[in-house]
Amino acid sequence: MPINGKVIIVEGKSDKLKVKHVIEEPLDIICTNGTISLSKLDEFAETLYDQDVYILVDADDSGEKLRRQLKRELPEASHLYIDKVYKEVAAAPYHHVAEILFRADIRVNAKFL
Repeated sequence: MPINGKVIIVEGKSDKLKVKHVIEEPLDIICTNGTISLSKLDEFAETLYDQDVYILVDADDSGEKLRRQLKRELPEASHLYIDKVYKEVAAAPYHHVAEILFRADIRVNAKFL
């Protein structure tokens, strides 16, 4: 588990790379690869119980479906939203992703703000 108790859940590898590029603190980034089984969700819920969990998924149908699923299993998680103009986390500019994370109290590289 992460050093400082923060976890970000994203959909794909490119989303993970985008987030990893802008953050300035040690945290786990979990990649669901767009879908997640109920058993995996239960496993997540148990291991993430005492962590600060952030959900950052695409602003499209599959992202919203995953968000609803995660909301049921991880009701305490904070939901972060990219602007619908970009549709995907990976397609959003670095400064946009950095602003979203910064507002959620996650340290980001200042060059992106």
